[in-house]
Amino acid sequence: MQLFSTFESTSYLEMAISTLEKKGIIKENIFAVPLDNRTEERKILDSLHRSDGTSFVDIGMALATAFSVIGASIGFKLSWGPIYWGLISAFIGFVLGFAIRLFIELVLKKKKRILRGKHSEVILIIDCEESQAELIENILWNHFALGVAKVKQI
Repeated sequence: MQLFSTFESTSYLEMAISTLEKKGIIKENIFAVPLDNRTEERKILDSLHRSDGTSFVDIGMALATAFSVIGASIGFKLSWGPIYWGLISAFIGFVLGFAIRLFIELVLKKKKRILRGKHSEVILIIDCEESQAELIENILWNHFALGVAKVKQI
């Protein structure tokens, strides 16, 4: 039987491996595979095939609506009239909202990603007898495994 588990790369992983060795699992039956971190930066703009769920036009549309109402209202007193001033102020509102969203995505969320400091996980594969599976699973859960799966060999 094989047990698969994922861990964050912490001291709990080391403690889990040493506990497994103390319980009689030999080193050759324990296999740890670290996952690589992402090396490239995430893309800001979405493509046709990939979307991260964030929109750049949401704040821009809201500000364009608000600015166009205000611009049209003021436009009754100005020389070009309410339609032109409504369109001009809608464009200004959209550009301002787009700039705000761009600033949020590029500056503020980038700092959060750096501060959060997500590290890659480690996959731990253990070959064992079926009688040892329950004990090994409990050891892995007690050492803060992120997930555990059992696979019976035929």
